[in-house]
Amino acid sequence: MERPTVSGTTNLVDILDRVLDKGLVIAGDVRIALANVELLTIRIRLLICSVDKAEQIGLNWWKYDPHLTMQEAPLLPRRPPQSRRLVTARKAAKTATRRR
Repeated sequence: MERPTVSGTTNLVDILDRVLDKGLVIAGDVRIALANVELLTIRIRLLICSVDKAEQIGLNWWKYDPHLTMQEAPLLPRRPPQSRRLVTARKAAKTATRRR
């Protein structure tokens, strides 16, 4: 019986194209226990896909993350200018402490 052979080679670009087009999910759990006492559990969930595929399945968190968007933070309101009386009082307090 003859085995089917693949005449062409698959390169990295083809593999990445397929993975990004279809998506790839890797899931796993790591548990560390000592004497039947669970000390640590790490749950790993990894999704690799294109941005278009992610939007199709409802993932779009990067659009609203302030660290990833170019939206500027709202400006804080400006403080009103200090009154002349306050500036004069501060200067007087500084000169009074210097004299001591």
